[in-house]
Amino acid sequence: MHDIRWIRDNADAFDTALKNRGLEPRSAALLAVDERRRAAVARAQALQERRNASAKEVGRAKAAKDEARAAALIAETATLKDDIAAAEAEEKAVGEELDRLLADIPNVPAADVPVGPDESANVERHRWGTPREIAGAKQHFEIGEALGLMDFEAAARLSGSRFVVLKGGLARLERALGQFMLDLHTGEHSYTEINPPLLVRDEVMFGTAQLPKFRDDQFIATNDVDLRETFDQAIDEFDVGAAAKDAVKLRQSELMKDRRRWLIPTAEVPLTNLVREQILAESDLPLRVTALTPSFRAEAGAAGRDTRGMIRQHQFWKCELVSITTPEASRDEHERMLTCAEEVLRQLDLAYRVVTLSTGDMGFASQKTYDIEVWLPGQGAFREISSCSNCGDFQARRMQARYRPAEGKGVRLVHTLNGSGVAVGRALVAVLETYQNPDGSVTVPNVLKPYMGGMEKIERAS
Repeated sequence: MHDIRWIRDNADAFDTALKNRGLEPRSAALLAVDERRRAAVARAQALQERRNASAKEVGRAKAAKDEARAAALIAETATLKDDIAAAEAEEKAVGEELDRLLADIPNVPAADVPVGPDESANVERHRWGTPREIAGAKQHFEIGEALGLMDFEAAARLSGSRFVVLKGGLARLERALGQFMLDLHTGEHSYTEINPPLLVRDEVMFGTAQLPKFRDDQFIATNDVDLRETFDQAIDEFDVGAAAKDAVKLRQSELMKDRRRWLIPTAEVPLTNLVREQILAESDLPLRVTALTPSFRAEAGAAGRDTRGMIRQHQFWKCELVSITTPEASRDEHERMLTCAEEVLRQLDLAYRVVTLSTGDMGFASQKTYDIEVWLPGQGAFREISSCSNCGDFQARRMQARYRPAEGKGVRLVHTLNGSGVAVGRALVAVLETYQNPDGSVTVPNVLKPYMGGMEKIERAS
């Protein structure tokens, strides 16, 4: 979320940044609401000062035995109390309006992010490895189904479209990939492994900016019985008539929110929120954590694209990397995180390229993003397998995540970074297409053989 004080001092730069993201200028509208809020604050303060002065004057009037004057001042104090309450209520309402407006605005791009409307403006940074050209290369779902180890029909019977059932060697390969990534990042890259909850509260999703803007892209986990019970509780607490409907709805919403949980769309959400509402010591930074978890996304990409296979799924495994650091160190930490994610593909000997996303293609919370795109011989194309983003203090302000500098007074917002290290399902796709053999089998990459019990190839189930 943005700092309204920064917008106040940098309105033109703010509007230019939004324009680069393809949005209309918003500083004027935001500052108009902010001015209303500041006016309400000033009014409440002035009224409180007058009330305090009036209370002192009451004492002096009584000491002088001026009862008429004392009575008038007491009446004024009572009126001022009501006026203060009204001013404070206005301040709160306008403040909440401003917060809602700010919560819906994406992060400001870094100065070196390429400006453009979409992925067509992304800039290639570098490549690694030689893309393999395989005569008659098959796509991963053709390979998996021919092996009898990738079953989309069974998954559809269980859960609907965009799910998969993996069996035998492919189930083990997915597990091996995830374990390899965790071991690499914890053993060689100094990340601490975390096993976080997969269900989180509203405020946690807000902290990393999945809410409120991307609500429809998420899965909600709520017990229907609990919903009925909360509504009954609300009915019991109010004399439900026409005048009480709004109060009942508000109370029901509050109770439902307490029972509602969200399935995480990525481990970025719980990992980053580990520092929410905390004040860290500078000596604790950088904080680097990783987790291997399922991810759940109701939105699965553009209609008609990647409808077959495992590229876009509602449920998938991902190894996530999160760093919490100081503002001065976040640019270097971003480069470091990218290197850590790249190392996964290098050890798997998968060709890839790195691109810097344009202002029109990067995520809502990011100020700069690198995408790693792995080569898929079956598709004859590079496809995203990891995004590494520096979010600056954007998420930290939403979470109130701060640190105390070793030198100087006060506290500062941390900078947060996240990246896939990498998406396990897409790594499996890349391994299948890159290591496919003419006889339909798939060679196991050398680095994964210890995790596969020494298995050399994945072959059709007998």
